[in-house]
Amino acid sequence: MNQATVLAQVARSFADRPALSLGTEPLCDYAGFADRVARLAGGLRDLGLRDGDRVALVMKNCPAFWESLYAIWHAGFAAVPVNAKLHPKEHAFILENSGSRVCLATPELAAALAAIRGELPSLNHLLATDGPDYAALGAGKPAPLAETRPTDLAWLFYTSGTTGRPKGAMLSHRNLNSMVMNYFGDVDTVLPDDSIVHAAPMSHGSGLYGLPHVAKAANTVVPVSGGFDVAETLALIERWPGTSFFFAPTMVTRLITAPNIDRADLANLKTIVYGGAPMYLEDVKRALALLGPKLVQIYGQGEAPMTITGLPKHIFTDTDHPRYEARIGSTGFPRTDVEVRVVDERGAEMPVGEPGEVICRGDVVMEGYWNNPEATASALRDGWLWTGDVGTFDADGFLTLKDRSKDVIISGGTNIYPREVEEVLLRHPAVLEAAVIGRAHPDWGEEVVAFVRPHPGRTVAQEELDALCLDNIARFKRPKAYLLVDDLPKNNYGKILKTELRKLAAPATD
Repeated sequence: MNQATVLAQVARSFADRPALSLGTEPLCDYAGFADRVARLAGGLRDLGLRDGDRVALVMKNCPAFWESLYAIWHAGFAAVPVNAKLHPKEHAFILENSGSRVCLATPELAAALAAIRGELPSLNHLLATDGPDYAALGAGKPAPLAETRPTDLAWLFYTSGTTGRPKGAMLSHRNLNSMVMNYFGDVDTVLPDDSIVHAAPMSHGSGLYGLPHVAKAANTVVPVSGGFDVAETLALIERWPGTSFFFAPTMVTRLITAPNIDRADLANLKTIVYGGAPMYLEDVKRALALLGPKLVQIYGQGEAPMTITGLPKHIFTDTDHPRYEARIGSTGFPRTDVEVRVVDERGAEMPVGEPGEVICRGDVVMEGYWNNPEATASALRDGWLWTGDVGTFDADGFLTLKDRSKDVIISGGTNIYPREVEEVLLRHPAVLEAAVIGRAHPDWGEEVVAFVRPHPGRTVAQEELDALCLDNIARFKRPKAYLLVDDLPKNNYGKILKTELRKLAAPATD
């Protein structure tokens, strides 16, 4: 089922329930939300788009994201939500790679894209959400709901990989429906009196978990700041009943270490779903002590959105279990409608306790990578998604992740792929080799560190490398340290040994 159909049905049954709110103020009810979506869909169709065309959303968190997202589906198109924190050149690559004919963007991001419009030949329309063209989209007649098939593309989720270029995971309407139903089955119930506050980027996990809340006529709340501010978050919890969040672990840590958190009014806090990176056991315990049994952990990928394994609330409260600490330090057990295995390189299942690659299959697994048959063939084999993550199952079927075979760095809950940064550093004429790794950081989980080997007889200033990165990739991806070396450790096949580099880059201890 098209998620826009879900919205239309909910709007009939719960027309007067608050649908969208900005901060503490309601903006519209479900009847108004559905009408706005239908009119925006009509405006998009008037732009000459055809069924299945891609429409990009390059937006910071704002209410316009939600009306635009559902309007795209209502009209029969596919949405391409893009991380607002990326560099304009990275935005441009995604827009061109996806073949997006229309881009809806918040004002400052629209201005940045307008400056490089010449690099976007396939883009027919760039509309700022504060401009007259966007206003005109919703000024006409409502469009009828488009007919879609379960396998039609709904959300093109760009997730970087080891190739150094982002890949578009094709999420169909069936994938999104599976994720939504899995939320109700394995994560939480949702009622019309509930709310979800989007303090994390809506182009990723928070946005995906917004869908089950719309499906049950809950209130979608966007903070005025558009992001995560502890004081604002606490005020929104106090304002809205049945409040849920999707947080990166670092956001949970910031919340529970805030001054006077033990005196905050958390009566309305219902659920914090956290994922994207491990959370330290002591932080989990402290969060449970301060917040109560409100935590749910999930493990998933853009290729299997939010849905591979999970730890529901009742596991966190089962403190008498003899393996309690090991369980709440794991990523949980397979979700209801997903099969999960740990296998060797040939696909043979590993014994309990033995590490291997995590693979999964189910209706939530993507259709493949957009225009990338080689990557699709590598990731999808005989119906199984090979995640690239290494983990072990215990005797009770709880999965613990051991490593990330793709060397992804997770900083503040955001994935950073080393090769993207390495390729930028190698553009400097004085750089012979570069290797990027993650170093432990007390607040962000990991920080980016680059080892750089100049050409013999050449020198390179760290300021030049920093400027190069800032000109080509998002600020959050740039290294926090550049370590100049005469050589890089390699194995007999010439492969750089990042395990050795991690030892060299490890923070000094007393």
